[in-house]
Amino acid sequence: MKKKWVMNAALIVCALVFLGSGLYLLRYYMNARQTEGELQDLVDLKSEDDAEANTEIKTEKGQVILKKYRKLYKKNPDIIGWVEVKDSQINYPVMQMPDENEYYLHRNYQKEYDVNGLPFLDAHCDENDPNQNLMVYGHHMKSGLMFAHLMDFQTEDFYKKHKIIYFDTLTEEREYEVVAAFYSQIFKEDQDVFKYYNYPGPLSEKQFKTYVKNVKKLSQYDTGITPEYGDQLLTLVTCAYQTEEGRFVVVARRKK
Repeated sequence: MKKKWVMNAALIVCALVFLGSGLYLLRYYMNARQTEGELQDLVDLKSEDDAEANTEIKTEKGQVILKKYRKLYKKNPDIIGWVEVKDSQINYPVMQMPDENEYYLHRNYQKEYDVNGLPFLDAHCDENDPNQNLMVYGHHMKSGLMFAHLMDFQTEDFYKKHKIIYFDTLTEEREYEVVAAFYSQIFKEDQDVFKYYNYPGPLSEKQFKTYVKNVKKLSQYDTGITPEYGDQLLTLVTCAYQTEEGRFVVVARRKK
């Protein structure tokens, strides 16, 4: 009798765990669908051509904002640009909060909590400085949102069809050609290894050469492109699960 009671109790616990897991997954994917809808609204806002979009506005530094980003800027001035890989799901605004680097890690465009977050530029970076390594972070969501599809660059076949990453600032349309795509991780402080995450923002010539040498060495394939000091770099980063604290990184240089 006691054995039967224990078995029944175990079955009830298993059923509750199963139900709880199912509800969690349902909520997760419902949230993802809501986020997708909100992101599509931003894409639509970018393409709207009306009187508001045609009214010239400037950044705090006095630069004239491109027409397609004016309404987005009015909605949230934390936007600093837009990243896109053609024929992929990567098509997102890029945010920056200099005083709180990870502000958009779990916030949406309305600054409300959202587990998906938004891609954001490292606080050390200035997108208008031509001599910087612009490091942009985005979540790797199981739903496929944010930078989940950055992982597609692990194959050379995908790279050959997507050699260009488009990263606009508010005032300038830009194209970047892929240099390297590689796996890495967040290492312990005392580990004497190349740590890509120590190289955002302005780089000395020595730092630049060290960075380029190592990312090309780690790359999954040879793109045949070697940046030269003075080139602006774009580094996109997302989580990967090949190891603890794993990361996947794609590095590109601005086309001349």
